[in-house]
Amino acid sequence: MARQLRSPLKLWHHMRVFSFPSTLRPMHTGYGVHRRYIGDTNRNTASKPIGVGFLGAGDISTLHVNTVQQSSNAKLVGLWSRPNCPIVPDPAGKAKEYGCPYFSSAQELVSSPDVDAVFVLTNMESHLEYATMAIEQGKHVLVEKPVGSTVEEVEQLKQLAALHHVKVMPVHNYIYEPSLQRTKAMIDEGRLGTVHAVYIMFNIYHPEDVCARLPGIIRQIGTHHAYTALYLLGGTANGGRPVSVSAHKATLRDETTGVADDRENLAVITTQMDSGAIAHLQMNFASDDHSSDAWSFYCKVIGSKGSTRFSYNDWVVNAKTLVHSHTYEPYPHGIIATGDHFLNNVYRASAMHPTQCHHLGDRPFEATQFNVSI
Repeated sequence: MARQLRSPLKLWHHMRVFSFPSTLRPMHTGYGVHRRYIGDTNRNTASKPIGVGFLGAGDISTLHVNTVQQSSNAKLVGLWSRPNCPIVPDPAGKAKEYGCPYFSSAQELVSSPDVDAVFVLTNMESHLEYATMAIEQGKHVLVEKPVGSTVEEVEQLKQLAALHHVKVMPVHNYIYEPSLQRTKAMIDEGRLGTVHAVYIMFNIYHPEDVCARLPGIIRQIGTHHAYTALYLLGGTANGGRPVSVSAHKATLRDETTGVADDRENLAVITTQMDSGAIAHLQMNFASDDHSSDAWSFYCKVIGSKGSTRFSYNDWVVNAKTLVHSHTYEPYPHGIIATGDHFLNNVYRASAMHPTQCHHLGDRPFEATQFNVSI
């Protein structure tokens, strides 16, 4: 029997706290289903651009800043990053690079009247602190995954968001991929029959000096895999709730960098859903997959009447992105689409009906909705 790991068990348990947002359920299959939220950045629903403030300026901020800079409805109006952070040694310089003011404290940023919405891009352990700070100032919040360290932290944010009539949305960027939305539609419509198996695989090399600043692959990648599996299977007759979980993890040394790190860089999680279907979640930072049908990121759903497949390797640009050896186009696309949805749907809807924010229980990605902590 596979060794039980606390983190994967917590991952699946925490995912059950929230339901799937109805507005990301595609209404039909076929090309263009994702247009419900992607491509709306030029829609002028209000004359004043949304003032966005960043808390955190690490690697992921370089992708989020593209969302704001490409939008005609938003403007980056401020940035704060933790002092003496080795990842961001010059936060004021980063603000200059992004073309926005630098704030001397997080509290100063969230209190600014120029800031309408806050992107919390710091480490997971500080998400509750900074998201709370923003919520209490009446700001809507986009928070990087995982949203919190515990279920209790996420529940606390849920209650605070309702109290202050704001929205808190997680960065669950994988499910903004049109191919996965089409898969979701086919599952919901019964076109794949009964789902028997879901495979979500990740094999992209990360050197140990990069892994040393990441929390471990279960938290870094397993979070994505878990919410994707629940997105695909949740709310259907195929059974969207996990009933048992088993997992293995390992750490294989990388001798090329001279950096020794004890965080796991390989893991596999297998879970049985309440329908009997099996979900296989595999992740690997130790090596790239250079085979002819590479599993760099790979998602396959097999049902009794059909199957679907999505691969990063069908969308590749030969240019390095962050720590990736190539630009797997769906990755930055998903980050931008997530921010676009937050700004043009979640924020705009809340701004138009501010007194109803705490009643929108079936709307997309608010704090009372689909969330994840690991």
